[in-house]
Amino acid sequence: MSELHDDAPTYVSKDSELQRHEGKGGEGTVWGRTVSILRPRDELYAYWRDFRNLAGFMENIVSIEPLDDRRSHWKVKGPNGEYEWTSAITEDRPGEVIAWQSEDGDVRNSGRVEFLDGPPGHGTFVRAILAYDPPMGFIGKAVAKVMQKEPQIQSTRDLRRFKQLMETGEIATTSPPNRPSIS
Repeated sequence: MSELHDDAPTYVSKDSELQRHEGKGGEGTVWGRTVSILRPRDELYAYWRDFRNLAGFMENIVSIEPLDDRRSHWKVKGPNGEYEWTSAITEDRPGEVIAWQSEDGDVRNSGRVEFLDGPPGHGTFVRAILAYDPPMGFIGKAVAKVMQKEPQIQSTRDLRRFKQLMETGEIATTSPPNRPSIS
């Protein structure tokens, strides 16, 4: 009897060993998503590589402070407060990929963002993969999911906002503008 192989990309595979390998950090939850953005990959890479820009389209980012050219300190909003960690770049190929892993802090995580040329007329494929250990394990992940703060949910929204920002220069919102109240 031959072995059955899973041909899905490793970040969506049902094989947890493949998922851990893809995430490169051994964290408990691995997730990936790809979007097509009608901009050159070098431009997208350069914008993402300045981590301070991420707070402009990632909803839960409180701040990202570069410590040097390879390390940065992150503060993010979670379901029950703020979380912090220091992250180090583990792979950096200009115009192609940025990979990272947390060194310390509240949430162990790792991931990568790849910038790939799409077919003519399709721009750049931006592929994001994230692996993390949720605080408080399964219970913490469930609470985050219910409160819409789970990284898989947020990352999908963040990539959509990145696409909007890069293609149109703004992020669409249904939130009303701040207006003075009428008494």
